[in-house]
Amino acid sequence: MCEGVYFQHDDDILRVYFPNPKARLPVQKKDGSNILLPWGRRQQQSGNLPLGGWAKLDAIYAGKWDKYFPKPIKLPVLSFMEKDIEGQAHWYDLGKGQFLQGLLAKDNNELRVYVVTIEPEVEDASIHERWVRVVQRGQVSMRYR
Repeated sequence: MCEGVYFQHDDDILRVYFPNPKARLPVQKKDGSNILLPWGRRQQQSGNLPLGGWAKLDAIYAGKWDKYFPKPIKLPVLSFMEKDIEGQAHWYDLGKGQFLQGLLAKDNNELRVYVVTIEPEVEDASIHERWVRVVQRGQVSMRYR
């Protein structure tokens, strides 16, 4: 699972890790600009949105996120960090025009972003339990419902 990201926001290059309760992810707006929104929810944080920072694609399609009005979003990061099954961190760069797939969840006035994950490819299954979903610029945003 994606545990950290590296991205540019305004003139700053930021490295953010999920365990930090102040972690924010960049979300690309329709006009191409970016805003920072809270990355998931931790045990000690108040709110009603799900704990954690990830949303399984199959759970989204199964309707498990429907009560949070899920909206597909693009996360413009330069690279992301995954830990292998032994706990070792590995950074992966995204190419030009690539984004992480995100889910924007809402409960009343609470908004949080979750990184969408998928089953890893067969050759990667022994290394990672889950993998991030990468989408391309211009790719039609998938609809969750």
